[in-house]
Amino acid sequence: MDTINEIIRWGAAITFIDIIDFIGTFAFAISGIRLASTKQFDWFGAYVVGAATAIGGGTIRDIMLDVPLFWMHDPFYLICTGLALLWVIIFRKYLIRMHYTFFVFDAVGLALFTVVGIQKTIECGLPLWVGIIMGTMTGAAGGVIRDVLINEVPLIFRKEIYAMACIIGGVVFTVCTLIGLPPLFTHLACGAAVFITRVVAVKYHICLPTLRSEED
Repeated sequence: MDTINEIIRWGAAITFIDIIDFIGTFAFAISGIRLASTKQFDWFGAYVVGAATAIGGGTIRDIMLDVPLFWMHDPFYLICTGLALLWVIIFRKYLIRMHYTFFVFDAVGLALFTVVGIQKTIECGLPLWVGIIMGTMTGAAGGVIRDVLINEVPLIFRKEIYAMACIIGGVVFTVCTLIGLPPLFTHLACGAAVFITRVVAVKYHICLPTLRSEED
């Protein structure tokens, strides 16, 4: 009976931000593991890439916010990465056939982690503009670590709209907060803005200008 009551209390303590944090972790882990599989990594290497993708941005964020690292107090994030690895192993044939699988999971993770990063920054008592920076860090830094580990040029340094999508989502979060919209709507609007921006930018080949040298 005590165990059941403990489970009920644990379930009641879960917030919406926790749910999207968990979903974002799974999505980002799959995106990292999926990309590692294209480089013929073994299972352990794929797990490392998936974990780095899932917790890398949040780790840098927590270090900058001077708070305890989130994954050191909750094993769920590492367990979730293991589940993502198992998912890819079981359904690898289907994932390989799905051309946009990596992109979809990466875009979902980017959107959800941006929301988590901004919200955690606000809870630390910092202003919204810092939240935009930390949200962008949470969403994009894991992808940078992933790309470095698999020996690719980080996506945010290419022409594609990636980190800028996080910034746009952060601006939407700020506007919703300033006009007094409910937190749930604010979180959904921010995540949707990041995801839609990323999808539209890729679909219509919208990108930032490249910096060229004087010789070009």
